[in-house]
Amino acid sequence: MTTVNAVAGTSAATATTKTAAQESEDRFLKLLVAQMKNQDPLNPLDNAQVTSQMAQLSTVTGIDKLNDAVKTLSDSYLAGQSLQAAALVGHGVMIPGNRLELSNGAAYGGVDLAQPADKVTVMIKDASGKVIHSADLGPQDAAGSIPFQWDGSMDGGTIAPNGAYTFEVAAELGGKKIDTTALSVGMVSSVSLGAQGATLNVAGFGPIALSQVKQIL
Repeated sequence: MTTVNAVAGTSAATATTKTAAQESEDRFLKLLVAQMKNQDPLNPLDNAQVTSQMAQLSTVTGIDKLNDAVKTLSDSYLAGQSLQAAALVGHGVMIPGNRLELSNGAAYGGVDLAQPADKVTVMIKDASGKVIHSADLGPQDAAGSIPFQWDGSMDGGTIAPNGAYTFEVAAELGGKKIDTTALSVGMVSSVSLGAQGATLNVAGFGPIALSQVKQIL
């Protein structure tokens, strides 16, 4: 009995949905039929006017169907984005930022180049903003993201202690400066899902939009 009621309820809901979707079309057709039945024989309806009304109805119906199709595509995209984001949990990602975390003789960062470069230089700074090490990444033949590793060596020959540092990037092509973006490396700890899509929770950086990820490590 429960099954029958459930099926009946589902059928009723489906019927209600269909009636709601066709409500404007049904109303228009009823009004048109009534108008044609009660028209003045000496002054009948203009064919062009009827055709225009039918075209307007077709346009409205088409827009409704288009909206439904777009929503379906959007839901499908969000579902795919969520699966992609979930697969990043436990992985390192490069995101816009200039922070370095030195631990056990290793710190990781990156540079995003807008175009090829003859020279790319990374300048690492301590907490006071003083440059303690400069590294030449050499020429880069293509635009894109370049990862780098710092072993803690300072220009004076000593080793920097573990901790947080920052860095700046400078790049040149033909003797002229080009646009660069400093990239920090963080570990994805979890994923949050919302109306705007998936958001990565990166340890030490907080919520990061999936679109901000420049490279997956």
